[in-house]
Amino acid sequence: MISDVSTDSSVVRSESPDAESNACSLCELPTPAEPFTADDVDGAYCCRGCLEVSRALGGPERAAQSDIEQSLVAGATDADDVPAATNADDVPDDAARTFLSVDGMHCATCETFIESTAVGDDGVYAAEASYATDMLRVTYDPDETDLDGLVGRLGRYGYDATDPDAATETDEGSGLAKFLIGGGVFGMMVMVWYVLFLYPTYLGFDPVVDLGAFDGLYVVANVWVMSSIVLFYTGYPILRGAYVSLAARQPNMDLLVALAAVAAYVFSVGSMVVGRTHVYFDVSVAIVLVVTLGNYYEDRIKRRAATRLTDLTSARVTDATRLTDDGRTESVPVESIRPGDRILVRPGERVPVDGVVVEGRAAVDESLVTGESIPTTREPGDPVIGGSVVTDDALTVEVGDDATSTLDRLVELLWEIQSSRGGAQRLADKLATVFVPLVLALSVLTTAGFLALGSSPTDALLNGLTVLIVSCPCALGLATPLAVASGVRDAADSGVVVASDAVFEDAPDADTIIFDKTGTLTDGRMRVRGVTTAAADETTALELAAAVERYASHPLAEALVQCAPDRLPTVTDSTVHQRGVTGRVDGTDIVVGHPSLLREAGVTVPDELASAGESVRDAGRVPVFVGWDRSARAVFDVGDAPREMWDETLSELGAERELVVLTGDDERAAAQFRSHPAVDEVFAGVPPEAKAETVERFRSRGTVAMVGDGSNDAPALAAADVGIAFGSGTDLAGSAADAIVVERGLDAVPTVFSVAAGTHRRIRENLAWAFVYNLVAIPLAISGLINPLLAAVAMGTSSLLVVVNSARSVE
Repeated sequence: MISDVSTDSSVVRSESPDAESNACSLCELPTPAEPFTADDVDGAYCCRGCLEVSRALGGPERAAQSDIEQSLVAGATDADDVPAATNADDVPDDAARTFLSVDGMHCATCETFIESTAVGDDGVYAAEASYATDMLRVTYDPDETDLDGLVGRLGRYGYDATDPDAATETDEGSGLAKFLIGGGVFGMMVMVWYVLFLYPTYLGFDPVVDLGAFDGLYVVANVWVMSSIVLFYTGYPILRGAYVSLAARQPNMDLLVALAAVAAYVFSVGSMVVGRTHVYFDVSVAIVLVVTLGNYYEDRIKRRAATRLTDLTSARVTDATRLTDDGRTESVPVESIRPGDRILVRPGERVPVDGVVVEGRAAVDESLVTGESIPTTREPGDPVIGGSVVTDDALTVEVGDDATSTLDRLVELLWEIQSSRGGAQRLADKLATVFVPLVLALSVLTTAGFLALGSSPTDALLNGLTVLIVSCPCALGLATPLAVASGVRDAADSGVVVASDAVFEDAPDADTIIFDKTGTLTDGRMRVRGVTTAAADETTALELAAAVERYASHPLAEALVQCAPDRLPTVTDSTVHQRGVTGRVDGTDIVVGHPSLLREAGVTVPDELASAGESVRDAGRVPVFVGWDRSARAVFDVGDAPREMWDETLSELGAERELVVLTGDDERAAAQFRSHPAVDEVFAGVPPEAKAETVERFRSRGTVAMVGDGSNDAPALAAADVGIAFGSGTDLAGSAADAIVVERGLDAVPTVFSVAAGTHRRIRENLAWAFVYNLVAIPLAISGLINPLLAAVAMGTSSLLVVVNSARSVE
């Protein structure tokens, strides 16, 4: 079905007196005084785009946000354990909210522990941690809460909380340094002692090197010291994760790994104290090193996305220029702005909050927020969106009733969507809630069983320890991270940066791919695509138009100037108007812009040029007229162009999936995509909030991938099961995406899906092997057929097979 919002005669504007108080039934933005409605669709809408999306997707009904959040929480953790403060509804209006970047989270249990720690502070109303984004959102009373104190408390538990803007790239190297120095060096030294001295004696041979009197306990003491460094330094994140899981009463994989490593260590220390040299420090070291390696790979993958939300929050306006009653200006924080205040926004500045223009005329670039590629002229009485940029003149804006910015709402929407996304680690932690208690029970029962059968306490403890060691989920823990790392490598070789393992989990199952238009299917850059002349040659018309337009900062003017010769005629008496520019060249008055400006200047527009201008508008682009000597001489076709390979890409992807095109531009701009045979639906005039909601609606049908470019696409990218952005777009879109195309065009998008399919297949192979290993090894350990050393070898062999399988190319 092709949705054409321009020809639907059933769409009407409601004249209900209560319409102004209603919210859009799709995106929940305020509706205009006369909202868009239709007889065949329930609800009232803020724009035609929202109405058409709702019509196509089955009406305005949608699950309550609280229900969605509850289901997401239940998927990762027991909802009863979530601190009540994280869902507080009685937060005061003057409460402050901030984001902190938190280093050290690596499971859902960390989220719960950090939230409960934060809400324990005086004045903290709510705290929400997100493992997916490494961020903590805190809502607090600035007069009562000491954020530095909160950061310090988190630091005592090993979580490094900082301002996102202060994050540095050195964090990525710190984990590697800890692994190489703490684990690699001392772990190798431990294994040298074992190979030269301990393993030969265990097998009944003499040591490889004879130390004379310095053997036995001397060797074991050295091994103990170095093993302690590996366990408590390199293994600190694992031990911390185990402590956190106990504090939060949610067993996770870290707890099982820590129990195996610590049990082997404690047993060995006890053996050393009583004078025995048969110790299992090597088991403890092997466990720590293997799991640390897996965690390092996982950290690298997470950091591919850099610091999520940082680029978005940096685009927010923090200060504003407020006009006082005596006509002076003062710089104030945006938080202090109140409804009714008047704000001065100079050219090049971003509008701080939503409001209405009360003085001045200027072209306003709203692409950051709405996705509309063509700047819109705003004059007294017109609304302006917080986050948009004033391009060519100053505006005085009166702050709206809610004194909030549309960009701020995008920040919150992006946070809500991204922080609620699950992943492979959440699934592993969910399994751990059952697997960990089961293994512990089996270990205890094995020990008790051997004692009951007459075994010595030492042998019984060894058998119980063997169960813990052999079930240590190293292979299970490495199955996904290593396969994902291989997929990340192959994707990078194809010019795609993978920022989230959601690509490999969900992309192969995508039923629908939604494309943004501006900057995605098109390149998003204004250019002159053609010219129609009347009684003038093209070169002359372009030179005169560009000479006059170079005094304007409008993107349409820049397009004309960029394609003109470097040397342009001299212009005098240049004036920038609301809908164009005038100037004088060699005594001749030149007018460039909209036909209405030409008519006001006494310049007539011939029918052939007027017809050509209409054709340009019908194609979704902008006609720019130039005239002199009382007659229009040419009309320029200005707009962005489709990306290369767009036709082939849509055809390839649409062969097995449903394709949808979304755009904030009007319906004419999407005309060429509407006619493509692979495209199933096209929605035009859709605001950013509605883009995210549209993605959610399609998700009710199946798995959805979103391909976008631009800050306004960030919520939609985050809402999709898989978000794909272009490196040529804004940093915000990249921070919200799961995959970023950096070196190629649209033809790289099919590559994302092919690499994802191969990686998904590799993950399933690794997980299958890990589960088979546990099904075989645990019964052998329970029966006493293997000892801790053989258990460690089996565990290492299982992990090695996962590593080898993951190292192969996924394509």
